[in-house]
Amino acid sequence: MASILLLEILRDTNENMPVFLEEKSMFSVLGRGAAYLSGNGKVLKVGLEEDDWRKPSNNSILSTTNRQDVFIENYGGRSCTCHQLDELVEQSWEASAEGSRWIQLVYDSCDQYGRDIRWLPKLHHIHWNGQIVPQFNVHVIVYETPLYGMHHFSLSSWIPSEQAKVLPKKPKWADELDRSQPLFDLDTVILAINSAAAAKTVIEKHVNPKGSYTGFTIIHVCLAFMWHVLAISVASISTLFYITIQLFYRFSSFGSKTIMYITLARTFCTTWTNIRIRVCQILYWPIFLQHNGLRFQSCVEYAEKAALLRHSMWSSFFVDLLFGNLIGLLLLSNADSACLWVSTFANDITNELLRSGCVWLMGVPAGFKLNTELAGVLGLISLNAIQIWSTLWIFIGFLLIYFIKGLALLGILFGATILAALVIDMVALATLHVSSLHCAISLLYSWQIQTLAALWRLFRGRKWNPLRQRLDSYNYTVKQHVVGSLLFTPLLLLLPTTSAFYIFFTILNTAITFIRVLIEVVISVIHGTPYIKIFLRLARQRRFPSGIWFEIVSCNGGYQEFSCLHEVSSSSENSRQKDAGEERSGILVSILHSNFLSIGQVVLPHYKKVFSGVSGFATTSAYGALTGKRTASTLGTGLPSTMPWMVIPGKEYWCLCYNAILACMAERD
Repeated sequence: MASILLLEILRDTNENMPVFLEEKSMFSVLGRGAAYLSGNGKVLKVGLEEDDWRKPSNNSILSTTNRQDVFIENYGGRSCTCHQLDELVEQSWEASAEGSRWIQLVYDSCDQYGRDIRWLPKLHHIHWNGQIVPQFNVHVIVYETPLYGMHHFSLSSWIPSEQAKVLPKKPKWADELDRSQPLFDLDTVILAINSAAAAKTVIEKHVNPKGSYTGFTIIHVCLAFMWHVLAISVASISTLFYITIQLFYRFSSFGSKTIMYITLARTFCTTWTNIRIRVCQILYWPIFLQHNGLRFQSCVEYAEKAALLRHSMWSSFFVDLLFGNLIGLLLLSNADSACLWVSTFANDITNELLRSGCVWLMGVPAGFKLNTELAGVLGLISLNAIQIWSTLWIFIGFLLIYFIKGLALLGILFGATILAALVIDMVALATLHVSSLHCAISLLYSWQIQTLAALWRLFRGRKWNPLRQRLDSYNYTVKQHVVGSLLFTPLLLLLPTTSAFYIFFTILNTAITFIRVLIEVVISVIHGTPYIKIFLRLARQRRFPSGIWFEIVSCNGGYQEFSCLHEVSSSSENSRQKDAGEERSGILVSILHSNFLSIGQVVLPHYKKVFSGVSGFATTSAYGALTGKRTASTLGTGLPSTMPWMVIPGKEYWCLCYNAILACMAERD
């Protein structure tokens, strides 16, 4: 009966382990522990009754002699019979390829270890590939069982790139080390260690299926009631947002192909992108909080990663909403002051910078003599555009106070990222006259530069081949040279005037782009920061391991396993034990420890992912500014990916939210 129960426990334990571990390693019977009663010299099973092990011993010498007859291999031809004592042991012996891997432990009844300590097992011998190994080195590794929410082990280590230096030439031993195969797979070993708690849980369910009764105190009942109230509240608020979002989505779908809708979508593209991200978070957060399968949770490392992924969405949304409420309440309480500051700042920029700058360029800027006629035309066009925009600002300026209050309410309801995204679009809309003037001046400057470059190639007898993307020799006619000379001189003389206006508006446009890029970086940082990881790292450092190391506790090179033979043994047996005793077994005891990630090491991979696509922004902007080509106005930082639109009944969505909060309560317990 016990053998059937043990086999059932092993089968259920393996079924609940991760698939990768099930393919690499399985729980099985590796050996047998036996005890000796000194009175009759019989070998007993591990599960002895208390009366049996307390029986007095009358003949310890006979026990030792019989112990040798049962366990110790006679190298002259006797075979070990340690597997022929139990039906389960026989089956396990056959399952282990007829004892190719078998461990024999012994419990000695004559040893006294303490008052409350009964018997301690000793490793007697090992069957290795069909051979008995009585002398061996034992490495005992002590580790704390990984538990979910406490700690686990991981082989991944943080290695800075500065430390990884490539050697000019690899030594021979390095090549031999690369070609050699490892004795064991460390990944599988660490995975098995991280799955120890789940295996123990499965075994305890079989050993004690009813479980121990734990009474519920009034505190537990109150906490459970508060969790249910919280689940109902959050589910109701989320369902209200869900219904509102679905109504707006259906309303906007009717006019999605109109010119007005397309124009608004392009004008407020940053706001629209962040609204779509926020809507997906509201729709999908209860789905992300649902529990995964038991097999996925059997490994503590996998369960930790799944929990971090599960809680990353709502934690990002919560922090974003918290920042939005702080900024929104601050704007609401100081709406009049903010409106006055924005109006004063806009008037100062328009009068003191734009108008004064254009008038300064129409004169003698910094002592440079510009072309008066061209400077007058360009300055007049710029002043007219600025005046038109100032007139429009006067008519719509009274709406500024309502815009600031609406911006504050938007931040309170949907978070700081949508508020910041709307600020980016409004800055672009408010500075549209500066962007338009910069675009026109840069177009004129670019044409002038390209024309001068083409005329210079004409004088050198070269022609650009657009198909082969190279310069080819070409024989120009005299008329072409004459026309080129007539065009080259005035264009070259007018270049300083065009360049002065171009530099002025490029500086203004770059300042505006810098403000927009700075706000964009803030949005990406809010989205990309792993808040749940930072909080857990501050609360419990051991949940973020980074590599393993061993602390050597004891190292005994002269340890000999269970050599307590007495004088009654035969002479041949004594000589055999004497020869075996010459080869001392060694034992090494070490403790398995983990290194831990710092907060910077936890956050840096997420920021690298966010800013992975912005490496060439500065180079591209500088090249565009020199050549007069249009440059990107956004940095292109990474944002959370949007998910397909989900439409389910409101009742089902409420149940999803309610069950998600209860799942968090169950995970906490």
